[in-house]
Amino acid sequence: MSVVAYVKSRVADEELVQRRRAQIVAAAVELFSHQGYYRTTILDVARKAGVSAGLIYQYVTDKDDVLLLALLSVLDLYRQEIPVSLAGLADPMERFLAAIRAYCRVVDEHREATVLAYRSTKSLAPDRRKVIKASEMETNALVAGCLRDCIKAGLFRPVNVELATYQLVTFAHAWALKHWRLRDLCTLEEYLEAGLDIFAHALLTPAGWRRYRNLLAAGGPRRRRPGLRRAPRAGAAPLPGPARRDGKGG
Repeated sequence: MSVVAYVKSRVADEELVQRRRAQIVAAAVELFSHQGYYRTTILDVARKAGVSAGLIYQYVTDKDDVLLLALLSVLDLYRQEIPVSLAGLADPMERFLAAIRAYCRVVDEHREATVLAYRSTKSLAPDRRKVIKASEMETNALVAGCLRDCIKAGLFRPVNVELATYQLVTFAHAWALKHWRLRDLCTLEEYLEAGLDIFAHALLTPAGWRRYRNLLAAGGPRRRRPGLRRAPRAGAAPLPGPARRDGKGG
């Protein structure tokens, strides 16, 4: 069932409903994140949003509706931003890197909502948790598709795509979940750089390494993507490749 089946509105104007709900959700995410879902009332949300509690009830039925909308809002952004980041890219590896970068960028821009999803999904009724899970799986399918394309092209070794997808998704979410520490260690771009390097060593085939190096040397299409390292300077150590059985780099 769609979210409309769960979140009723007394207002018929769809554009107005979206605008008002966005206003309500922005206030709710901040309050739920800072003082907790159970300690926050609809009146608190109304005051934060600069509207009356009565107006909020024109667009939702109860506080559970507000939480559901808040959690779905960030999942919707993943589904919107990842396809946009892939537009015009045909190379499977570039698409994979672009998808992970887009996912992490949305997480960075909505850290509070990401943490809220981990903390408060359990507060929803079971049928509404199913809505969140279904939406998450739609988002994950975008990343899984990029993984499968790289495997099919011989750039990545065969792996359990579902498990690898969750490892990548968890990597993106960790930027929000552990931001209190990571912000002192690195920037988002440095976090991506290090993380994508780790995944490269775990997934790339010899053909994948060749493609990866070509992307580095070319700086990537259009512009260099921060998830890729620059090509080495003349005389610098060569980029690492897959380990050979003799222990020497490939």
